[in-house]
Amino acid sequence: MKVKNIAIVLFIILIGGLITYRITKNSSETDKGKGKGDKKPPVSVSAIVAESKDFSNALTLSGSIEANEQIEIRSEVSGIVENIAFKEGSNVSKGQLLFKVNDVELRAQLAQANTRQNLASENERRAKLLLQKEAISQEEYDIASADFRTAQSQTQLIRAQIAKTSVRAPFSGKIGLRSISPGTYITPATLVAKLVSTNPLKITFSIPEKYASEIKVNSEINFTVNGLPEKYSAKIYAIEPEIETTTRTLSIRAIAQNTNGKLLPGTFANVELPLNTIKDAIVVPTEAIIPVQDGKKVFIANNGKAKEIMVETLTRTDKEIVITSGLKVGDTVLTSGVMSLKDDDAIKVKTKIKN
Repeated sequence: MKVKNIAIVLFIILIGGLITYRITKNSSETDKGKGKGDKKPPVSVSAIVAESKDFSNALTLSGSIEANEQIEIRSEVSGIVENIAFKEGSNVSKGQLLFKVNDVELRAQLAQANTRQNLASENERRAKLLLQKEAISQEEYDIASADFRTAQSQTQLIRAQIAKTSVRAPFSGKIGLRSISPGTYITPATLVAKLVSTNPLKITFSIPEKYASEIKVNSEINFTVNGLPEKYSAKIYAIEPEIETTTRTLSIRAIAQNTNGKLLPGTFANVELPLNTIKDAIVVPTEAIIPVQDGKKVFIANNGKAKEIMVETLTRTDKEIVITSGLKVGDTVLTSGVMSLKDDDAIKVKTKIKN
């Protein structure tokens, strides 16, 4: 029994010794590994040397193309449509007859009103003669004169109603699809068609308030639309007099020619708005900028190591961004591999020439 206990004790001691040896060896190997990895190989990066230049500042914005003039064609009087004088989707001229509402009843009323007016005119003439002979009082003459003027007004009112039965185009443009047919009974609430003037066209867009002082009336802009290869130009003709408080933007409207009719109201426009040229600006590639919680940063080369610099920016294009503080002319700005860099990392710089 004692021999068995001694054997168990020796076995436990042996196992414990093996475990202790393995732990000690692993710890030693780990320490050796750490010692070897303390010195990372330099990271290969690309860089450019910061220079100053004149930067042609421009904003790229989304806008909307709108008709120069656009209305819904309706009748001011109720009645039966007796004639439609326009073709759907065609161009119409200002003053052109579009449709005619039956005016038979109004013309009958006009004939009746003319009869009353003639009678009132004759009564007024006779009353004037009698007044001159002092056969009637001034009051009696005034009543006859008022009756005549009332009859005249009634006649003019009916003539105006008859004129409204002929609906004409208020401006030249293209008329859309009609919603009526000859014989339709329409009221002022009935939409007949839409009339749109598409040459010229308006382009409406908004800019951030910080650029408001740089926009002037008669400034030129360029714009494109999806599906068309051409670049179009427009001229700013109106600026909203106040900033929109909810969006902190300023609304602007420009006008563009549409002689070929390819531009359609309601489509989006990609607007390029030139701003003032920035003199002696420090410009770096956009890929050099790293957004961080407190702003933006870049890395520059400093004695073979990466140095983190916080910067402030002004405006950007697709490829470049203007730096207003943080960098100086002559700094070597890293442009590749920057997302994985840390401050004071060893680097191997390959400088490239800016275009």
